[in-house]
Amino acid sequence: MNHAQLTTLGRALRVLGEQGESLSTDTPDTRLHEVRADLRRALDLLDEAVTGGKPATRCAEHPQGPVDESAPDLCLLCETRRRAHRRSEYGGRQTPAHPAQTAPSRYGVRADRPQPQQRWLPEAWNGREWQLCGTPRRDRQEAEAYLAAQRRGSRPAMAYRLVHEFTDYEVLRVWGTPVQTDVEPLGNL
Repeated sequence: MNHAQLTTLGRALRVLGEQGESLSTDTPDTRLHEVRADLRRALDLLDEAVTGGKPATRCAEHPQGPVDESAPDLCLLCETRRRAHRRSEYGGRQTPAHPAQTAPSRYGVRADRPQPQQRWLPEAWNGREWQLCGTPRRDRQEAEAYLAAQRRGSRPAMAYRLVHEFTDYEVLRVWGTPVQTDVEPLGNL
């Protein structure tokens, strides 16, 4: 729609709005015929301005794309991308990655865990303490691959570390820098 079409259509719609506000039960038929003619004129202007077909989806990126009735925006392409992202998350689980997040980890913190065994623990810094960000692994390479995938994910934590657990804990490697964050605004004044 070019500028001239836009201004002409806007003017026609404003005239219709003014006419609509002045309608009442005792409006004469001649006035109603004028309103009808102005409506047709506005519809003709709109038909000239619209170049593409009616959008099949509510998606701004793919308005004419294929339709998926189960998607919130009816766009099959975007819904396929969202499903692939959900599948790519490790085991379908999301890690609590933002330090401002105050919800407890579904894996718990170190004090909640049972007696140690020989395993490697992937941990993320939540802003206050280290917490498990995945299932403890029996294989170190698998644990490092998991942490590499978490760092490349859409919501990475501030820092990760890999802890070796065998009758005691030994921090093997740390990625990032943990920074203590205060969850209360203004330092809990």
